[in-house]
Amino acid sequence: MQPRIPRQAVGEQALGPRADGDAGLTDELAAVVLGARRRAVRDGDRQIDTAHLLHSLLEHDPEVRSVFDDGPEIARLLGYLVQRSIGYGLRWQGSVEDSGAVPVMAESDGFSPLAAAAMDHTTERAATRGTGPARGIDLLACLVADPQARAVEVLGRAGIAIEVVVARVEERVARRWSSR
Repeated sequence: MQPRIPRQAVGEQALGPRADGDAGLTDELAAVVLGARRRAVRDGDRQIDTAHLLHSLLEHDPEVRSVFDDGPEIARLLGYLVQRSIGYGLRWQGSVEDSGAVPVMAESDGFSPLAAAAMDHTTERAATRGTGPARGIDLLACLVADPQARAVEVLGRAGIAIEVVVARVEERVARRWSSR
């Protein structure tokens, strides 16, 4: 049996990034991870998966929300994520989110292998771009990079094409950095 996601002490919650897997994150991304961690614990999940991170991104990051059309698209997506958090995700409990593309790690600070890989790739993506620290939009791009990710399944069930999300993310990143 795998260990449950570590709970945080009250003082640790106020500190932003944790000293382990959340170190090096901007305050904004640390808040996203903290929100995803709380959601996973509340949902009774063993690990933070990509759907937890997607849900938390939508709650905390206006730039990520802007990737989705206002109105029906965002409403379907949030509705689906809420359904998942109140029971739909039960079919995922007890399983590890893994596409087989990355080796399963024995300890990944409470993240599923795909969520841990997305977090790693987020900082790599920002470093490669060379335009500053990783942002939520970078994490969104990494969450949808693996077709086996639960975030991809959630988007698909909400009727949102991954190709459209990727194109919108790249457009926003290019527009933001070309204006500097």
